[in-house]
Amino acid sequence: MNKLAALNTPIFWAEGHPGSLNRETWKIEVCGSCNKPQIFSWSDLMELPQRDVKGRLTSVTRWSVEGIWKGIPLSEILKTVQSNDSCKYLRFWSFGGIYDTSIPIDIAFKEKSLLAHSFEGELLTEDYGGPIRAFIPYLWGYKSAKSVVKIELMDYYVSGFWENRGYTDSGEIEAGPCRDLNDGGKIKTIPSGEVLKFN
Repeated sequence: MNKLAALNTPIFWAEGHPGSLNRETWKIEVCGSCNKPQIFSWSDLMELPQRDVKGRLTSVTRWSVEGIWKGIPLSEILKTVQSNDSCKYLRFWSFGGIYDTSIPIDIAFKEKSLLAHSFEGELLTEDYGGPIRAFIPYLWGYKSAKSVVKIELMDYYVSGFWENRGYTDSGEIEAGPCRDLNDGGKIKTIPSGEVLKFN
């Protein structure tokens, strides 16, 4: 069984499940406030430096799952397209062009911020944002856009899908109860910010 599924990780697509997606023909357009906009094919992405990070995807609906995520550091994407000094935000678009969300560029440069394609050695399925998704453990999970097809480098902020529906623009994780999926869904307490441990 898929490891995320085995941990009873919820499957949720606000804009509707995309169905089967073709990994081999996947492309991500990176454009906007940069000197060398580029469309990355799947093979292009796999040729970029890869990183394994241990981190938690933590949902605003109060569950959190930890594991080893693998992907391309967002810092490598920004370096490759030569982001402008004026760039302040990355705006992610999911497959279908309905879901979007933005993060500050300083968060994108953090060590664990990835375009992730694998969890615990398994390629991500469409259920969990495959073929490739943003993984931003420093913020609520709605900032970790699934099935990313486009990244716009922005000099200004634009509210995204959930932000326009009342979620915070900052996406900062707030202290409180949370279900630890790695411990059978037990309700524990998390501090604010990246979830490194439960209280």
